[in-house]
Amino acid sequence: MTEENRARQIICAIDTSDRDEAVALAGALSGQVGAIKLGLEFFAACGPAGVREVADGGAPIFLDLKLHDIPNTVAGAVRAAGACHPFMITIHAAGGAAMMRAAAAASMRAAPDSGASRPLLVGVTVLTSFDRDDLGATGVGGALDDQVRRLAALVQDCGLDGVVCSAHEIAILRRQCGADFKLVVPGIRPGWSSADDQKRIVTPADAVRQGADYLVIGRPITRSDDPAAAAGRIAAEMAAAHA
Repeated sequence: MTEENRARQIICAIDTSDRDEAVALAGALSGQVGAIKLGLEFFAACGPAGVREVADGGAPIFLDLKLHDIPNTVAGAVRAAGACHPFMITIHAAGGAAMMRAAAAASMRAAPDSGASRPLLVGVTVLTSFDRDDLGATGVGGALDDQVRRLAALVQDCGLDGVVCSAHEIAILRRQCGADFKLVVPGIRPGWSSADDQKRIVTPADAVRQGADYLVIGRPITRSDDPAAAAGRIAAEMAAAHA
């Protein structure tokens, strides 16, 4: 793939509650990344209007809301989020089959009347800030990889488009779920950046080599003195590694 194509695989996580900061970052990254991720912090502070303002910068929006509630509530939230025209929405796979099936059905109706594509719906398996001890403390026994595989199988069975997973699970899930199942991978850090609070991390080049569809990268880009240059550097490294 070319550097431009690799850039489309980068989703920049803008983790802020400041609307002006998010809009400015999204504008600076126009054409340099494939999408902008906005999460609960931003959505709680700025709401759908803030999301639409960021979207005006031209990049697709990944609404990382990690919805987890009773099926009817999550389905309603997915339909409501569709008014922001996101290209992707997250829900927690741990919410169970009934919740995920309701969300999948709602996503089919979440596309705007303009005929735009429905949002992709992806399930969060195990947060990348978790390790085995963290998982055990929540009452889930066994290996972390086993829990990821179980949840990914449930996600696929419920009709969702893919999962959010650690890069360490890419190869396992690709074999299990097939080539068309989307793998969205956070916890990505270039070799020249710090790990911050992520425990299960790999470099962008390694993640795409293993078969990731989308890489979620935040602070190495957003905390750079030149976010656009940082995104370009990452895309160039990805392209060079697979030339």
